[in-house]
Amino acid sequence: MKQKKGLAGITILFFMLIAVAGLDGDSEKKDQSVFGALSDEEHPKIALTFDDGPHPIYTEELLDGLKKRKVMATFFLIGNNIEGNEEVVKRMAEEGHLIGSHTYNHVQLNKLSESKAKEEILKGCNKIYETTGVCPSFVRPPFGEWKKNLDFCVTMLPVFWNVDSLDWKLQNTEKIVKRVVKDVKEGDIILMHDIFETSVQAAFQIIDTLEKENYEFVTVDELLLE
Repeated sequence: MKQKKGLAGITILFFMLIAVAGLDGDSEKKDQSVFGALSDEEHPKIALTFDDGPHPIYTEELLDGLKKRKVMATFFLIGNNIEGNEEVVKRMAEEGHLIGSHTYNHVQLNKLSESKAKEEILKGCNKIYETTGVCPSFVRPPFGEWKKNLDFCVTMLPVFWNVDSLDWKLQNTEKIVKRVVKDVKEGDIILMHDIFETSVQAAFQIIDTLEKENYEFVTVDELLLE
């Protein structure tokens, strides 16, 4: 009787070891799927956003670097700046970046009448639609100033930010990078501009630095609509 119990225990232990070791031939695949899921959950997500483009030189340079790094970003375009830069905007859309309106003339919305504010946003959206065939769902209010009750007139989500790089003011790559990476945390939306060479180079360093810290860069819709 004792011998039978001993054999039973050994048998159970043997099959447990098989299950753990994955000797059924699919162990490697199973381990990858399990650890892959855990790995995904461990990546805190943040979003890089760029205002005031497109720029005929620096936006192209930025897109090249993003493509090389396989990173998606969000661009809030000034409608008036799209004139003559349509191919840059088309490339932006084709490569999977999110595009939103930054009004047509970069105006402070809360200083306009409701009808004028609406016109500025929609005119910017129409220019993006004419260029890409995609109607934007997001708007970045210039200067971060949103007009009260404007969201009842415009069916778009205003997008603000948690981290201001002050790249337009600093125009110094090292200082921009330091300002962004020192306090960034999961879920942050980083404000930058793709109209300065220093900003483009800073963006690349920010990506390279934060990816080493396990951050994942996503478009703002992935943060706001989860």
